[in-house]
Amino acid sequence: MALRSTRTTDGGSTPDGPSRPVEVSTDTLAGREVHPVDELLPPVKLITTGLQHVAAMYAGVVAPPLIVGAGVGLSPAELALLISASLFTAGLATLLQTLGVWRIGARLPFVNGVSFAGVAPMIAIAKEHGPKDALPVIFGAVIVAGVLCFLAAPYFCKLIRFFPAVVQGTVITLIGVSLLPVAVNWARGGSPAAPGYGSMRAIGLAAFTLAAVVLCNKLLRGFWQQLSLLIGLAIGTLLAFPLGLADFGAVQDAKVFALPSPFHFGAPMFDAAAIVSLCIVMVVSMTESTADMLALGQIVDRQADEKTLAAGLRADGLATAISPVFNGFAASAFAQNIGLVALTKIRSRFVVAAGGGILILLGLFPVLGSLVSLVPQPVLGGAGIVLFGTVAASGIRTLAEAGMESSANTILVSVSLGVGIIPIAAPTFYDAFPEAVRTLMHSGISAGCVMAVLLNLLFHHVGVGRRSPTGETPGAAVSTATPS
Repeated sequence: MALRSTRTTDGGSTPDGPSRPVEVSTDTLAGREVHPVDELLPPVKLITTGLQHVAAMYAGVVAPPLIVGAGVGLSPAELALLISASLFTAGLATLLQTLGVWRIGARLPFVNGVSFAGVAPMIAIAKEHGPKDALPVIFGAVIVAGVLCFLAAPYFCKLIRFFPAVVQGTVITLIGVSLLPVAVNWARGGSPAAPGYGSMRAIGLAAFTLAAVVLCNKLLRGFWQQLSLLIGLAIGTLLAFPLGLADFGAVQDAKVFALPSPFHFGAPMFDAAAIVSLCIVMVVSMTESTADMLALGQIVDRQADEKTLAAGLRADGLATAISPVFNGFAASAFAQNIGLVALTKIRSRFVVAAGGGILILLGLFPVLGSLVSLVPQPVLGGAGIVLFGTVAASGIRTLAEAGMESSANTILVSVSLGVGIIPIAAPTFYDAFPEAVRTLMHSGISAGCVMAVLLNLLFHHVGVGRRSPTGETPGAAVSTATPS
């Protein structure tokens, strides 16, 4: 095996200010430099850190099929099949995104899973079409939405010029802030129907897990420090058993092995209203994926240019179009894993690819998936506070580099954050609005992102005030990307 060393190089400068130094790994035998994103880690480190990514996203992957399956009225066996399908297709999407094929895949440590944005429209479709046709109609609409995303990717990615550092920092901060209520809900037990929801036992377990993650990060060094989240999850889960907050029932009932059955619920059906609804959802998911890729590019010191964004969106679209074949739903970015990259500082895309491989195994071997599900929601909540807070902190760091002495940028950030926090603080605020508006604005990330882009256009691209005395456009991003 080639010996590797690391050194720091000056990454140059960007229109928004000097970039941070980039640490590169050098293959001393081959004499070539490797960016940390492209570094292949030793097998043990690869698998354990990949497992951390799976632990961070598992609840988010299984929640949409659980909700939709219950809304459709599936039996427990069919619900288990739907969950396995979501794990399997999330793994395929993650491999496609991290490893890439041709011009498909961002080739960043970018996790893909089941998009939560489509849950409400899919429940509405289920109510309209009834239990028999609900899933075939949903799957047909998901296929069309995926094809739309794939075809629109090279055009949608050109929006990068409207994402300067001040917009990126705002959106990254909103990603973290929007996810924190999810962690708080997990800390209380995950669902009001869960036994002991909101009890001191649940909240105490979450606090203990949070303290374990923080102390592991403080006291451990090197590889073990990078596993602080996984160690904290393990410690929290062990404590959950004597507290009566862990359940072996899922392990006892799970099958050992199950191959995905193509179109198990019937051939896809194409309904115009359902297609329009999920295409709107796909546009929202594309907006969030674009923001997530920009955020991740900042964290790993590899800027996501137009070419990268187009490749990432193509992967989203192709994975979404293929997922229904294996009884899965739309695939999009999982922002919580961006926090894990920032926390561990492990930037290798092959780590996330290993996580994708683990997800595929969990889908093929339901008994393995049930073992991961042993981690109680309060334990995930305690760890989630660290993860999601880390994302928000990364956004604040980006804003600090974005020229906040400008009054225009101050207004942009304050209004965008305010609009983005509305659906977090008041989830029913947009209930009286048309469905298309609700779909867009119910997500704090997409609502704040749209507002930030619009205000950037107003302050830096429109009217006589768009240029500085030097003739440059303040706050506007300059894309150096090659054509997609």
